[in-house]
Amino acid sequence: MSSLHKVLRPVVALIPVLFSVAALAAQNPQTVAPQLPPSPISLGGLLQVLAGLAIVLAAVAGTAWLLRRFGPGQSSAGGVVRIVGGLMVGPKERLVVVEVNDNWLVLGVAPGQVNTLHTMPRPEGAALPGAGTGEGQGFSAWLRQATRKRRDA
Repeated sequence: MSSLHKVLRPVVALIPVLFSVAALAAQNPQTVAPQLPPSPISLGGLLQVLAGLAIVLAAVAGTAWLLRRFGPGQSSAGGVVRIVGGLMVGPKERLVVVEVNDNWLVLGVAPGQVNTLHTMPRPEGAALPGAGTGEGQGFSAWLRQATRKRRDA
């Protein structure tokens, strides 16, 4: 019991001091709790930051759209280069016929590389650029005919 008595004696001695401080605080409330300054974060400030963020995000999205729409590499080459048709020959490989001036290039396109497979002048019966004659079917028939000619030769 002696050790408990030694611990409680200082605590009991502090009780009157705590009551006197509480009594002083009740008499003079301004000395106890100083006023805190108003919060710098307000609803108006938060809305202003959110509006600024929305404007910046809209500007980024608009710039990306403009670059995709009118950016470099999107303009035609003045009618010099035209894709006549294409055919998928594998999951990532395709054959493409490209017209450059009056020459047709048969290109093999694979991830990371493009190979010229054949070059020939534009056939007489081929549609002129912009004629819109169902290029997909015409290319398939032309490719079939070209492969038959190559096998027969």
